[in-house]
Amino acid sequence: MKDTKFNYKNIPGWGMDADPENEPTYPMKTWTGDDHNRINYERADQQPIDLEILLSTERPAPTRVFGNTVPPSGLSGVIRRYAFSHSEDRYRHWIPLILADRINMVEGVVKDISEGYLPNIAAERGWRVEWKYKPKKMALKVGIVAVAGLYLFLKLKSTKKKRWYHQLI
Repeated sequence: MKDTKFNYKNIPGWGMDADPENEPTYPMKTWTGDDHNRINYERADQQPIDLEILLSTERPAPTRVFGNTVPPSGLSGVIRRYAFSHSEDRYRHWIPLILADRINMVEGVVKDISEGYLPNIAAERGWRVEWKYKPKKMALKVGIVAVAGLYLFLKLKSTKKKRWYHQLI
């Protein structure tokens, strides 16, 4: 095996920051003697907090600016509150947040239907585009769902017959 210790120049992009005139952050690296005062800057005003904000356990205060269009609500809100009660370095923070996102999607569809708007789920899920560019994959998905639905329908129908039959005896 060849000694590749000195063949580093054949790596694409190697040494691109070696020239300080070509390095984008070079002017920021200039020592001014006043670098210890970087933390003493005028902070932005705090955005008014007029709804529930979920705070990380790692941060003592809310960030200066935050999104406030969708406050936590419903079952997904309960799950989000649970997730934010744990540290960000734990699965019990991130997995519930993923679950809450999925539940929030279902809650949104239910809310749309209750307000009289029937969402176009096929378009929102991108099924038309998938059918156009990956018809085999889409056909397989539809087939799997159809077979699973038929199986569950027949299973439910057979259990109802048994119950009906047992009631006659």
